[in-house]
Amino acid sequence: MRAFLSSSIGVACAAALVLPLSVSSGAAAAPRDARAGSPVPGSTESLPLVPLGSERSSGVATEQGLAQRDVQPFSLVGVVWDDADAELNGSVQVRNRSAATGTWSGWQDLETHNAEHGADLGTSERDSGTVRGSTAPLWVGASDGVQVRVQGHDHPDTDPQTRPARAPLPSGLSLELIDPGEAPEQLPVTQADAARGQTADAEPGSGSAADAVPVAKPYKAPRPKIISRKGWGANEKLREKQLGYTKTVKAAFVHHSATGNNYTCKQAPSVIRGIYRYHVTSSGWRDIGYNFAIDKCGNIYEGRAGGVTKPVMGAHTLGFNTNSTGIAVLGSYSTTNPPAAVTTAVAKLAAWKLGLHGINPKGKVTLTSGGGNKYKKGRKVSMNAISGHRDGFVTDCPGNKLYSKLGAVRVSAAKYQGRS
Repeated sequence: MRAFLSSSIGVACAAALVLPLSVSSGAAAAPRDARAGSPVPGSTESLPLVPLGSERSSGVATEQGLAQRDVQPFSLVGVVWDDADAELNGSVQVRNRSAATGTWSGWQDLETHNAEHGADLGTSERDSGTVRGSTAPLWVGASDGVQVRVQGHDHPDTDPQTRPARAPLPSGLSLELIDPGEAPEQLPVTQADAARGQTADAEPGSGSAADAVPVAKPYKAPRPKIISRKGWGANEKLREKQLGYTKTVKAAFVHHSATGNNYTCKQAPSVIRGIYRYHVTSSGWRDIGYNFAIDKCGNIYEGRAGGVTKPVMGAHTLGFNTNSTGIAVLGSYSTTNPPAAVTTAVAKLAAWKLGLHGINPKGKVTLTSGGGNKYKKGRKVSMNAISGHRDGFVTDCPGNKLYSKLGAVRVSAAKYQGRS
């Protein structure tokens, strides 16, 4: 897929495929997914950031951004940069103009440390040469104007004679504006629909009987209703065709998407399409990183392609993607409590998925680190079968409020498996 994108558009710029932009004129870059004769829903507009300030002593740019400007319609926004291994030690803030009211929002923060959600070091996905550094994306709703500012953090105990007062910013910063598009076949998704099983989840390769695996006995949990990739409107032309698998699933890592909570459950499929497009076209990943997603109404969605019953290798917990599955709750849960429907859905999904491999949701498992900022590569680590992202990587994810619920989730998941 990556070779196709590069050749079809004629721009060789790693993962983001940034198109030329006349910053002085304010002209917008063309959507990189608009291909003659083959229209696809949605688009990605990439706007290179420009210097707004620099250190006098070194000339290093410590602030970049864009002034208010008109842009193509978008609903999700993020910032990416060239080197996936480079950290953005600073703050990223955006403002958006509502397409419906013409009103500008206040400044909103983007979560800057997103590398921990990527593919493991040394894997073909991570070493593809297309992966870029990125913030978490933010859902802002239908918008047609944007402003952004990125500022390096102050160095602690700064010695002006030896280093700049603020951390330099990574190179190749660009603003990614994602229009998730409309899936013509998409019907409004509600919690009641999912409970009645009215959403599609039975096509081959998306958790049907065609890819079923034996269930470990005597403990198993019923399969919850899972909205398939077709159900949320995934454009399968975006992702790589090759599928990746691991040997088994020992653990489920719970995340929050950090995309904010300003979405309705009817909009959740659009949020997922936006994250999917951001992971692939902006960040250079093979597919959406998470194996599953759950919206705030408790609807469960298939994530990375390959079959929901199969041990699909995700890109969600750097260092521990092998023999695990990643469950992302759509939203930000550092200071907001997750609804009961969310924790119930996490418990049901984890109970079923872990039960396929004979894992007790209340038990401990041993995973081998693939390398990260918490555990060195090769270290064997004992973890809860249902863990938070922060258990495998130094990060705030899945947010304090969601993380505090995981103990109760483990208990509930064990009961769904018929364990005491």
